Amino acid sequence: MKKNLKKLMAMGLTIALGATTLVGCGSSSSTQNTAGSSAASEAGEAAAPAASNGDVSITIFNSKMEIQDQMVEMAEKYTEKTGVNVEVYYSSDTVAAHLSTKYASNDPYTIAMVDAKDIYSLAQEHAIDLSDEKWVGDTSAAIAIDGKTYGFPVCVEARGVIYNADAIKNITGEDFDPSKYSTLKDFKALIDQLKAGGMETPVGIMKEDWSLGAHYLAEVYEQHDDPDAFVTSLKDGSQKIADDAKFNSMMDTFDVLKENNYAASSAISAEREVTEQKLAEGEIAFMFGGNWDWSVINAYDYTENMGIMPVPQDTDDGSNTKLVGGGSKYFFIDSAESITDEQRQAAKDFLNWLVYDEEGQSFLVNDCALVPAFSNITLPVSDPLGNSVKGYADKGLLIDNYNYLPDDHYAKLGASFQKYLAGESDRAAFAGEIDSYWTSQK
Repeated sequence: MKKNLKKLMAMGLTIALGATTLVGCGSSSSTQNTAGSSAASEAGEAAAPAASNGDVSITIFNSKMEIQDQMVEMAEKYTEKTGVNVEVYYSSDTVAAHLSTKYASNDPYTIAMVDAKDIYSLAQEHAIDLSDEKWVGDTSAAIAIDGKTYGFPVCVEARGVIYNADAIKNITGEDFDPSKYSTLKDFKALIDQLKAGGMETPVGIMKEDWSLGAHYLAEVYEQHDDPDAFVTSLKDGSQKIADDAKFNSMMDTFDVLKENNYAASSAISAEREVTEQKLAEGEIAFMFGGNWDWSVINAYDYTENMGIMPVPQDTDDGSNTKLVGGGSKYFFIDSAESITDEQRQAAKDFLNWLVYDEEGQSFLVNDCALVPAFSNITLPVSDPLGNSVKGYADKGLLIDNYNYLPDDHYAKLGASFQKYLAGESDRAAFAGEIDSYWTSQK
């Protein structure tokens, strides 16, 4: 319990520090840490960069809150081992908004962690070409534009319904097989069985706008055969989302989740950490989320058998047998004149360290509990959610992320979704807000 308390305190400190970065991004109020580590030798495998005695400094922007503590600790070790001073910053602001303040002040990060859509919008103006780097040949998830590689994939992530198999078995008496509950009919029957067995409310729902707007609602677009064409039809008004079978299928499932939410009476007050603790310890059985949630779940006394299953739906298009995911979060190295060639080389060395050095690989897989995007990294994925994702990925059962949502999509439609979750609007009103949002997009 002491260990768990320390993790929770560290998590709280990360969130508090992250909040300070909003008060003047890039200023002294930003979350910042110096750190060090080693950068590799071939087989553990690329040559480690020579220690610079503090002459070279690089900055890294981290947009993934769940691994901020690990990034800070890694940076300290990396600095000690290589002599390259590394500072890690975190901001919970949107990536584009945060980075724009850095460019406006002519103070860009050496390396920035962004979403795929940010690579497409920023790379040609702000990133260097990494096509000649060795790691490009060891991944299928790198992002290239016009034949030039700009995006280094940090990890593979996927989302669906997280389940606590032990909590389910405690009531049903049977090992949980998620493939038996791919339809909403069967899933609802299981929930009814859990309720009859004493689990009064088997579901938790995260109220965060990014979870509702950027993840759950996004699956409506992603599960179409041609997401681009579907989004275009929403923009030009030729498609009303209320008439879309996929929207209604996903919302039918969401209604079942909402009806069985432990925090149904105060859904917008439910704290993420409380929801994830209840799931970890088996008080509830299901929560929509992704393998990134393990970094929160593992702070608690979690049960042994957990995993991620596709969102159950009464559909015949196969989407209820697949997770949605792929390459998630990308590093790029900035091309700004204010960054020296020596700093850029140090940044390249750091990326190679992540891929080819045993410590770098362990940092990704063990410390951060990430599913690596590189074929040469063979470390077993230690957490059960990551294992689920790897299993679906290995079988080709991932629906690609849609990487072109506008920056304000999750905030605006996430807020609309929150009203629906709280019972302040119905499906028709929610659909109307989605239509209005898309037809207002240029």
